[in-house]
Amino acid sequence: MKTIEVVAAVIRHEDKIFATQRGYGDFEGGWEFPGGKMEAGETPQEALVREIMEELDTEIEVGDLIDTVEYDYPKFHLKMHCFFCTIKSGHLVLKEHEAAKWLTLETLDSVAWLPADQGLIEKIRTVLTKKA
Repeated sequence: MKTIEVVAAVIRHEDKIFATQRGYGDFEGGWEFPGGKMEAGETPQEALVREIMEELDTEIEVGDLIDTVEYDYPKFHLKMHCFFCTIKSGHLVLKEHEAAKWLTLETLDSVAWLPADQGLIEKIRTVLTKKA
């Protein structure tokens, strides 16, 4: 099974977290943290800055690594590096996604997360609850 290595941004603003809904592909309609595939020679942080600019027309600052999620989908193995991020400039313009929402810790379960992203929810809650 081939491995796809990607990055994901858990973009925070005050007490909210940004979630996006896929508008294309096998997982259309599922909710995820925005990001995408790493290119050869990129660090995860560089890939994340590039992907968020491409997908959301927004410049981000990449913060702490939350986790590297490994998940087996039916056709591939996903290795996803997930980071807390903040907005440096821009307005989160949806170029590739169907929809987006700002969620609180209490409403994180209100969307249908893709399986790999679902694994992050408890970790995000744990980290942010400790910081509060």
